[in-house]
Amino acid sequence: MRRRVMASSACLVFLLSACGDAGGDALTLPSRGPKPIVGVILPDRTTSTRWEEQDRPLLTQAFNYADIEPFIENADGDEGKFLRIAEEMINRKVKVLVTTPLSAAGGIAVQKKAKEAGIPVIDYDRVTLGGSAEYHVGFDSVNVGQLQAEGLLSCLGERPGAQIIEIQGAPTDHNATLFSQGQKSRLSAKYDTGALRLVKSQPVADWDNDLGGQLFEEILNGNGGKVDGVVAANDGLAGAVIGVLKKQNLAGKVPVTGQDATMDGLQAVLRGDQCMTVYKPVRDEAEAAARLAIAVARGDLDGADDLATGNLRDPVSSRDIKSVLLGATLIKRDTVRTLVTEGVVKAQELCVGDLAAVCVSQDIVVG
Repeated sequence: MRRRVMASSACLVFLLSACGDAGGDALTLPSRGPKPIVGVILPDRTTSTRWEEQDRPLLTQAFNYADIEPFIENADGDEGKFLRIAEEMINRKVKVLVTTPLSAAGGIAVQKKAKEAGIPVIDYDRVTLGGSAEYHVGFDSVNVGQLQAEGLLSCLGERPGAQIIEIQGAPTDHNATLFSQGQKSRLSAKYDTGALRLVKSQPVADWDNDLGGQLFEEILNGNGGKVDGVVAANDGLAGAVIGVLKKQNLAGKVPVTGQDATMDGLQAVLRGDQCMTVYKPVRDEAEAAARLAIAVARGDLDGADDLATGNLRDPVSSRDIKSVLLGATLIKRDTVRTLVTEGVVKAQELCVGDLAAVCVSQDIVVG
């Protein structure tokens, strides 16, 4: 099931608070006022620009508007920091903890501490397999993978026996597993019949773009420099792949998938270097998480359950997690303009340099 949650139009307000320290990492601590506090731990600043550029301000806006004090920190891809932040939030007696885990083990450790303190947890964007979170907010990741496969097939056209390399996300991220599952639901039969040939499917630890590029180059060279299409799990990995293809004079000739509709990804799609991306409305995801967290923070558990209209199966703990599951949209060159029209991206930021003429050809108006 999918639930689309519209974002509030309230003015953006940023929380100003005193600085503190937890385990050597400076944190922006909330005041000890009467407002209920919601703790949010974002995963990093490198795998995607969304966390700081979109999620943080959107969550801050929603909590402030509801008279809830946000305590939002970034783990910077560090499991130790993730745990230290969580411990400080638990010490501050947050009413609910919203986390995007770096790994199942790290998420479980934090959720165990939260449970002991009687603090509910919401898994945000990623699921902690084997964990104990009360709720999950994210996208239908299987569907995202299906969209990636459909985009690749559309861009490939009729190329019997086309050789495909898959550059997948982190094996510790259940979303990456679900993306792959969705891709396979569309591609496996073609691999089996020989309509397509899978050269290799390569997971990339920590969604590390540099590592992804290195691994892709090794696979490409090991295949004699031959590739007809690349399934890249997100725009960051797609960019790394495209960098390698450029060195081989193959950029624009080999379809490459992506995900997240980042500015770099959209620009690559417009240039023709990237076949497609997947737009996941982060605004909707942040608003859904905020509404759920606000209900829990206020003690309105019935209201929270009403918001979580779907279920996501945790295969490790064999339990269904109450969830808000959101839909996504396939974006190709001729549909990038829809994101401009909807105000998701600004034309003046998208249509720079060599893309000015491309934007004109795609009816993307600057100004």
